[in-house]
Amino acid sequence: MLKKVQHLLPSELTEVLGRIPDRLKDAVEEIRIRENRPLEISTGLAFWFVSAQGVLLPNPENAYKPSPETCRKLLERVTNHSLYAMEEELRRGYITVAGGHRIGLAGRTVLEHGQVRGIRDIAAFNVRIAREVIGAAASLLPKLLDHQRRSLQSTLVIAPPQQGKTTLVRDLARAVSSGAWGHPSAMDWPGRKVGIVDERSEIAACVRGVPTFNVGPRTDVMDACPKAEGMMMMLRSMSPEIMIVDEIGREEDGDAILDASHAGVTVIATAHAKDLEDARGRPVLGRLLAAGAFQQCVELRRNGGSLMSRVLPAAAAGRAPAAREPTAWKGGDRHG
Repeated sequence: MLKKVQHLLPSELTEVLGRIPDRLKDAVEEIRIRENRPLEISTGLAFWFVSAQGVLLPNPENAYKPSPETCRKLLERVTNHSLYAMEEELRRGYITVAGGHRIGLAGRTVLEHGQVRGIRDIAAFNVRIAREVIGAAASLLPKLLDHQRRSLQSTLVIAPPQQGKTTLVRDLARAVSSGAWGHPSAMDWPGRKVGIVDERSEIAACVRGVPTFNVGPRTDVMDACPKAEGMMMMLRSMSPEIMIVDEIGREEDGDAILDASHAGVTVIATAHAKDLEDARGRPVLGRLLAAGAFQQCVELRRNGGSLMSRVLPAAAAGRAPAAREPTAWKGGDRHG
């Protein structure tokens, strides 16, 4: 996986990371680069500090420390030597580059009328490496089918960060758009029109509006657009049968999802939450669950290299936790 982002990294970083064991290079999911502080990587299973010789260390004492010059070069590369052109991305705290890779940024914020205008004195980066896993949704998809409508049930996918939510919904888009429903009774179902509102450019990884990930032949993408506005634009312009949106949480997101539900559109959304009980305690998610915007909830977690899922009826959100009958975790497809 390192090869996917090495063009973004200054030579001194690529040299250090190039020395880590070959067996781990394809497993790296995050590279955390902090000025004058220890270099760190994550494989999804563990975090390691990295020495100048490429040795993986459990403690930071002998780790390689990127210099201010190295961090300056990295910032120039990820902003294409134009901080001004990236003003909106800096305000949000991350930059998404071709391939869907996201570079998180931390530094001193610039405020205007009490609102964050941008970040300056950037001294910390989190390079999250995007990966496409064809078939990631194969074991889950048959459990989400709406046999009456020959489509999907509206579903909320919940998990903490870095558990595979985006990878899952990307593959759902590909499958249902192409009519690969994965169930004997759905063999003759047509592919559905899918609309993706990709605010962070991570689901489809569009370059000049064209997806670089396989999101299916009947999928349209509203790229780099705020979710609530993008959902309304998609409804008006592209008449999707299924709408997919990542990381909801704002009041306006909830309003747009309710509007889509009332228009008869299936909504597949992801959100950060530990589990269904946690989700129903959050204002926006709780409101959507109480309003019946979702028929199913999927809890995700990583277990080694596999993605584990548990499907719960959204109606369970209105009952006591003890009443959640389907508690078994089902193994999913391997995430390399």
